[in-house]
Amino acid sequence: MKNTALTEKHISLGAKMVPFAGYNMPVQYEGINAEHATVRNAVGVFDVSHMGEFILKGENALDLIQRVTSNDASKLYDGKIQYSCLPNENGGIIDDLLVYRIDEKSYMLVVNASNIDKDWNWIQKFNDKGVEMHNISDQTSLLAVQGPKAADALQTLTDMDLASMEYYTFKKGKFAGVENVLISATGYTGAGGFEIYFENQYADQIWDAIFQAGAEFGIKPIGLGARDTLRLEMGFCLYGNDIDDTTSPIEAGLGWVTKFTKDFTNSAALLAQKEAGVSKKLVGFEMIDRGIPRHDYLVVDADGNQIGKVTSGTQSPSLQKAIGMAYVAKDFAKEGTEIFIDIRNNKVKARVVKFPFLKK
Repeated sequence: MKNTALTEKHISLGAKMVPFAGYNMPVQYEGINAEHATVRNAVGVFDVSHMGEFILKGENALDLIQRVTSNDASKLYDGKIQYSCLPNENGGIIDDLLVYRIDEKSYMLVVNASNIDKDWNWIQKFNDKGVEMHNISDQTSLLAVQGPKAADALQTLTDMDLASMEYYTFKKGKFAGVENVLISATGYTGAGGFEIYFENQYADQIWDAIFQAGAEFGIKPIGLGARDTLRLEMGFCLYGNDIDDTTSPIEAGLGWVTKFTKDFTNSAALLAQKEAGVSKKLVGFEMIDRGIPRHDYLVVDADGNQIGKVTSGTQSPSLQKAIGMAYVAKDFAKEGTEIFIDIRNNKVKARVVKFPFLKK
């Protein structure tokens, strides 16, 4: 099992460590609900250094990205980021990812930890025009500093104006005394904040500086448990749960990152699916009756017929109610439709709701 550059730091802080995507990761420190509230109301720090980073360089870097991703990366400009998918040839998704445009001929792709090798091999398969590819995942640390007080907590550590950064943009500069740090206005919580990329050797220095600067704002370390409840309240997909090699971006509600203005892997089949309509859709639901929905629980209709399957579910700390995501037959996907979750052979009533669960 791999460690991040900050594993010893998490252990010294009393984190409960668990295996995740081949890494030894902190799942919680003081408890998921308390950590969740810290991010929603103040500021918290996640070590997400397990994520993968690839650099693509050269005249044909954009061409390669356009061929393998579903979104239109030609719309990017220097310092702009895009959410996208890597479709496979069978209608499913190899991974979801972020595409960073550093300049006209240089891009960074940020991929999920469990898919680093799979994604690398897939992109390399289409690299027939000599694009320079570098897998910098093992040398790169990544901290997500999330919450409404994130900009205030970090601003004394850099000359880059953080508060004015637009969502899904990034800057490179000096941070906490370290040169060439990349800061992006992105995150997976819906609470605002930044993601900070730097070389492993500076991990302790940057972590300590962030906690010193953020002390007056109530900054705390946050584990993967709260990361999951935070993303779920926003209706953000988790690869391996809500999207995978068998789910299409159209079914998953990711049509907005699937642009048919260009040719990409399996684009003709996905366009045909979009035009014909899908037989199942990823929806959000909230429980009406008491019960917590869990991954792979069956979704049934009033007569007990199976109409779908739960992909993610939890008790929402912010809403104080149980929520989930599920693929259901399209006739049951409309907002307000009553569905039932099969929990230990009991039909537990729920209703389909619009994403995000937590309204701004």
